[in-house]
Amino acid sequence: MNIQNISLKIGDYTLHSVPTGQFKLDGGAMFGTVPKVLWQRTNPSDDQNRILMESRALLIQSKERNILVDNGNGSDFRLKFGDAAGEKFEQIYGVDSSGINLISSLKKLGLTPSDITDVILTHLHFDHAGGSTTEVNGILKPTFANATYYIQQANLATALNPNRREKASYLKPNFEPLLEANCLKTLDGPQELFPGIFLSLTFGHTHAQQNVLVSDGTTSLFYCADLIPTATHTRLSWVMGYDLNPLKIIEEKNEILQTAAKDKWYMFFEHDPYCDAAQVEWNGKDYIASEHFNLI
Repeated sequence: MNIQNISLKIGDYTLHSVPTGQFKLDGGAMFGTVPKVLWQRTNPSDDQNRILMESRALLIQSKERNILVDNGNGSDFRLKFGDAAGEKFEQIYGVDSSGINLISSLKKLGLTPSDITDVILTHLHFDHAGGSTTEVNGILKPTFANATYYIQQANLATALNPNRREKASYLKPNFEPLLEANCLKTLDGPQELFPGIFLSLTFGHTHAQQNVLVSDGTTSLFYCADLIPTATHTRLSWVMGYDLNPLKIIEEKNEILQTAAKDKWYMFFEHDPYCDAAQVEWNGKDYIASEHFNLI
């Protein structure tokens, strides 16, 4: 894979990749009905059939704001879930807490958590919102003390009363402290949250996931979240076993990818361990990632 290193500025915003740490998920679950002989070419698995995953946040920076989109798995698992459950969580998901993390990545960009003004949460699954809270004197508090967090009201309602299938993904220690601190602002539907930063909703993966588009009318970046978790998932029928409605997510992917291919959007992948973003094209049969990028 040939990866180009680029600096990306869109309108008044400078965009930075913020890796928060790697973990592992079952390859079969990540690719659903796609045979392993196909997906293992790009995403090789370990002896437990797990593939490497990244939890990659996005920093959208202007003179006035430091906006973070999602924040990864977080830490403090034993405080959040108890010693036994926390240890089991780390083992199941192969969470790597020894290397790059959210705080170290922000530090490389010259920022501390207190510098973040806004946090857009695509949805409240643990690998997207786990970094929202952290331990302070033995108590879970918002990680970004000066920030307003944004979530769709419909997704928060799902997280507070999850269906049986998603109960293990919506973990209340990751978002209940935000409610207690009154820093979680709920939104109702698609909108332009800030100038040039647009939110759209998708429902195939989970209920009311909000995807972020940064655009100045010429250059655009789309934060894929779990709509298209890795560059390999640009193919329409390559969807996750985790998705609630596979047919719905294929429709949603098709709609987004048509525009992305036509207008040369940068598609930013939250979970791809090998590249930050890609541009896509229609090859006559399917959509593929044609150019791969890392944001510097």
